[in-house]
Order: sequence, then C-alpha cells, then structure tokens
Amino acid sequence: MLKPKKGRLLISEPSMEDSNFFRSVILLAVHNENESVGFVLNQPTKIKVHHLIEQFPKSDFPIYIGGPVERNSLHYIHTLGTKIEGSQKIMEGLYWGGDFEIVKQMLEKKEVDNDSIRFFAGYSGWDKNQLMYEVRKNSWIIVPSDKECCMKLSSNKELWSSFIKKMDSKYAIWTNLPADPFLN
Repeated sequence: MLKPKKGRLLISEPSMEDSNFFRSVILLAVHNENESVGFVLNQPTKIKVHHLIEQFPKSDFPIYIGGPVERNSLHYIHTLGTKIEGSQKIMEGLYWGGDFEIVKQMLEKKEVDNDSIRFFAGYSGWDKNQLMYEVRKNSWIIVPSDKECCMKLSSNKELWSSFIKKMDSKYAIWTNLPADPFLN
C-alpha cells in the first residue's frame, strides 16, 4: 500500500460515510509531518470564478469544492509553473497557487484555458497524524497520480468510479450503487 505523499491521490473508500468526501478523489498538494492539504478534484459547482471575484475577467472556469475547510477561500492548481510567481510545485508539471494578479492578467490576455488551471473553493486539511490515522482506518485508498488526471474537469461519479473500477474486484459493485441504497 502506498503512503500519503505530495502529488498522490486519496480515493475515498466506497463505504465512507462523511458526506464531505463521499466518492471523492483528492489531490495532495502538501503532505509533511505537521499537516496535509489537498483539493477534491471531482466536486464541481455551477458557479464560475467571475461570479465570486470582483473584477475577474468573465470566463468559463468552474469552481470546484476543494474541501470543507475555509470554503470562502479560493485556491487553484495549474500547469503554468514559474509563469505565476510564488507558485508551489506539487509534481512535475503541476503547481499550486501563486500571484493571483498574474493569473488575472493572463486570463485577460487569453493565455490561460481550462486545460491549464482549475479553481477550488476551500480545501481539505488534516492536522499532524490525522491523515495517517484515517488511512489506517481504511477511509482512503492512496494511488499515484499525474498532471493530466489532476487537470481533467470531471464529475464526482465519473472520476471516482474510474479509479474504483481499476482496483480490487470487491469494490467494483460499489460504482453502480446509488448514493443512498436505502432510498432505492
């Protein structure tokens, strides 16, 4: 079994009961001895960035729910690297954050598209040892990742199911169950 590491994905166990993470795929942007920070890749909203940020260029960039922590904060991952000063490398070709004014300027010049940046309201966070505790309690499956997977705009069911189908056959049946089987 893989251990949590910056750039890896957390796939919620099929039976996870926490509604914040039901059928979630989370990119770990930070993982060290003191904390872990990640973004849910598959919880899209119908809200666009320009609906939330004044003087933001009108665009088609959706907001994803990055997690339950500080949902009033905006975060972004991107493939623009050092073009955005202050960004932090997550893995080869994938970065987190940086100077937001530069992002806005790049959008105005149409130098950015949906394939190069994704926006999140809030984030997922764990204190020291909390994530490892959850992994030991079988709340998360840890898998390797790549830039393309993290930048693909996707729905909750689509991305989560694609990972579960690749895993042990005992999980396969879960991909077709409704969110609440008792309401079926």
